[in-house]
Amino acid sequence: MHRRALIALASLACSVLASGPALAGAPDIRIAHIYSKTGPLEAYGKQTQTGFMMGLDYATGGTMTVEGRKLVVLEKDDQGKPDLGKSLLASAYSDDKADLAVGPTSSGVALALLPVAEEYKKVLIVEPAVADSITGDKWNKYIFRTGRNSSQDAISNAVALDKPGVSIATLAQDYAFGRDGVKAFKDALKTAKLVHEEYLPTTTTDFTAGAQRLIDKLKDLPGRKVIFIIWAGAGNPFKIADLDLKRYGIEIATGGNILPAMAAYKNFPGMEGATYYYFGIPKNPVNEALVSMHYKQFKAPPDFFTAGGFSAAMAVVAALKKTHGETASNKLINAMEGMDFDTPKGRMTFRKEDHQALQSMYHFKIKVDPAFAWGVPELVREIKPEEMNVPIRNKR
Repeated sequence: MHRRALIALASLACSVLASGPALAGAPDIRIAHIYSKTGPLEAYGKQTQTGFMMGLDYATGGTMTVEGRKLVVLEKDDQGKPDLGKSLLASAYSDDKADLAVGPTSSGVALALLPVAEEYKKVLIVEPAVADSITGDKWNKYIFRTGRNSSQDAISNAVALDKPGVSIATLAQDYAFGRDGVKAFKDALKTAKLVHEEYLPTTTTDFTAGAQRLIDKLKDLPGRKVIFIIWAGAGNPFKIADLDLKRYGIEIATGGNILPAMAAYKNFPGMEGATYYYFGIPKNPVNEALVSMHYKQFKAPPDFFTAGGFSAAMAVVAALKKTHGETASNKLINAMEGMDFDTPKGRMTFRKEDHQALQSMYHFKIKVDPAFAWGVPELVREIKPEEMNVPIRNKR
């Protein structure tokens, strides 16, 4: 009996020794995260990075491993420059042997990265760049996006503004984010009239001339008159309110933004729009975890792009679990097409046709609460993915 026990123990020890080195020697899963650590969209990029790391921690139960393989994140600062981003992604895939990549912050950089992913036949999960063309005419099969696109922004904002007798003029930045956003917004309008499009450089700080053109187009029109603002990064387009828009019966509308930018919203109680995320709106365990983790680390709530980074991490881990830790691009693509995954916003689904994540948006009305430094977006209603009919714009 004693001899049998010794033989069994010896056999068990041999099997542990045999399996131990295989697990210990499993190669790392290398994820390149390309984002604007510096540059005009630095605030957005840093939030995404924070959310991405928190999301990986949460999705792996604090182990930072999937199927015994360690997740290693390689951070790259594109500074908001397309050419730099392009070279960083190429070197991440080739020199750093990244299995997949996440990012970038800027739509302009994202458009430069898409052909690199195709050239190296490696997956790129776009977060948070918004331009429709990323999953539209510039798309290829290696591109997935957890972030919302311009159409999702636009269609959800049209819910609040698309009423009979409404005249709308748009104010946007003169680059992919702004122009794609206005196009999608215009396409989404069914009854309201778009009477003018105003595009200004991304570096604009004096909005007077642009505002005057907007006023001239709207002031003599009957009915409700709205300037819809699509803006990201530096500059405060809400300063156009200083031109006494109320005298002409003109109101301002816009989508959600990061909390510091929403400080300007306090001047516009009752302003309506639609947002991608606000920490107080979604009610689900993932969002509760994000809010709790963020308060614990930063003594402040998570922001707009923090939730996006968290969602991208959830998608990465969900895909790797489906492939049992395998990182071959064809296996990842097959796993991710049509994949449902949890996020702070609830369930998202990668649409098979263009790999765009279908997701809820939130129709809000701004409330002023002295307890907060920003205008608080109070939920009017959740706009479900099936309500938005987001167009498929690629050439697949």
